[in-house]
Amino acid sequence: MVRKLKRKPSAGSRLFQAANTLFMLALVVIMLYPYWYVIMYSLSDAKLAGSGGLFLLPKGFSLAAYETVLGNAAVLSGFKVSLIVTLTGTLLATFITAATAYAISKSRLRGRKLFTLMILFTMLFHGGMIPGYLLVKELGMLDSYLALILPSAIGAWNIFIMRSFFAGIPAEVEESAYIDGANDLVIFFRIVLPLSKAVLSTIALFMAVMYWNDFFSTILYISSKDKWALQAVLRDLLTNTSTAMQSQGISIAYQQEISESTIKMANIVVATLPILIVYPFVQKYFVKGAMIGSVKG
Repeated sequence: MVRKLKRKPSAGSRLFQAANTLFMLALVVIMLYPYWYVIMYSLSDAKLAGSGGLFLLPKGFSLAAYETVLGNAAVLSGFKVSLIVTLTGTLLATFITAATAYAISKSRLRGRKLFTLMILFTMLFHGGMIPGYLLVKELGMLDSYLALILPSAIGAWNIFIMRSFFAGIPAEVEESAYIDGANDLVIFFRIVLPLSKAVLSTIALFMAVMYWNDFFSTILYISSKDKWALQAVLRDLLTNTSTAMQSQGISIAYQQEISESTIKMANIVVATLPILIVYPFVQKYFVKGAMIGSVKG
């Protein structure tokens, strides 16, 4: 039995590994510290936070900014709207994208090249904001949740990523299903989709982040403030913090415990926290799906 000899790393190799590790750690700190700064600032006392400097820990721990933000009825309403729009939009968009991509990935589809060119055309040319608004108006979707969901429910780039993945599934898998008597719908739902968890999770995450962060659609299509998504509500609070505090009936004494800056930081944390909570659970699918979609096709 031949024993494998372990080669001892040279001094140059160890030095490179150490330098590489330090560089990556520095890169992680540079990327994470801005968000850490926002969290620590939002948890700090208003007077101490105003002194500036680095924030490794809160300066005079205080939850006053979060009490103000989460105590605002508009924020809670916006959170509910964003949750409804994000969940509904993500499920709908992922299904429509998968169905479209699966169809154009099959060479037996009549007019496949024409449909592909039509989808590609939307990547190069866009109707614009005003035609889009007029279309939503003519469809009777103004001031409704549908205006926040349907216009963004499908994207050409996501379709082509998913098409590349579906094209990589061995044809023998589907042929075996056909022999067993399965039709296209059965194959799509029971075979193709279960095999596509990675790319489906990737597209779903893309769409969820897009829907959650979208505030322009709310401003453009929604006139009733009780139907505003969270991002639009927080944007309104960020630009009109003093007015918002007064409209909430916050006393002058309590306003001294908070500041516009701490409220703005708390707004940022509230807006980004849901995505940060969800991402670790889909990270492995996201990385795998993104890599497959980028190299196949």
